[in-house]
Amino acid sequence: MGEIVVLRHGQTEWSLSGQHTSVTDLPLLPEGEEQARRLRGEFGDRRFAAVWVSPRLRARRTAELAGLTPTATDEDLVELDYGGYEGRTTVEISEEMGRTWSVWVDGTIPGDTPGETLQDVGVRVDRVLDRARPLLEDGDVMLVAHGHVLRILSARWLGLDPRAGALLALPAGSYGVLGHEHARQVLTGWGLH
Repeated sequence: MGEIVVLRHGQTEWSLSGQHTSVTDLPLLPEGEEQARRLRGEFGDRRFAAVWVSPRLRARRTAELAGLTPTATDEDLVELDYGGYEGRTTVEISEEMGRTWSVWVDGTIPGDTPGETLQDVGVRVDRVLDRARPLLEDGDVMLVAHGHVLRILSARWLGLDPRAGALLALPAGSYGVLGHEHARQVLTGWGLH
C-alpha cells in the first residue's frame, strides 16, 4: 500500500513575515527555491501514481525545483481562503479585534470578505483524499500545496476534525508522510526536509 506525501511550498515573502497567503500568487524567495532544490532526490525511491499540485505559482515552482513532474493541477489544494485577512498577520488581526485571534480556534474569517471556514476546507480535502486512496494500490501520491490546507488534509486523514490541523505544524519547504499501520491511517513521518 502506498503513502501520501504532503509537501508544503518553499519560503515566500509572506510566509516568512507570517502574513496569511491564499489567493495572492507570490513567488518563492531565493531561500524557498533552495529549500525546494534540497528536496531533489529525496523522493527518488518512491513510485508516484500521481503528483497533484496546487495551481499557485509557489507550489508549482516548488514541485519543479524538487524534481517532481505534476500529473495534475488540483483546485482543491489551494490554500484556505483568508478573505479580508489576506496579507495580514495573526498579530495584526488580534490587535484589531482586541483579543487573540486564531484561524484554528475561531474557525472563520469575519468581515465583509469572509473567506472559507475550516469545515469548507475539510470538504475540499476530503475530496482529494477520496481521489487519492484508490491510487495507493499503484504507488504513492504526492500533494504539493500550502501550510493550512495540508494540515487540515492530514487531520482528516487521521479521522480528526479540521481544527486538529493546529497540532500539525508544517514549516515552509518541509513534508509529511501519511500512511498505514495495521490498516489504520497514521502519520509515518512529519516535518521532514
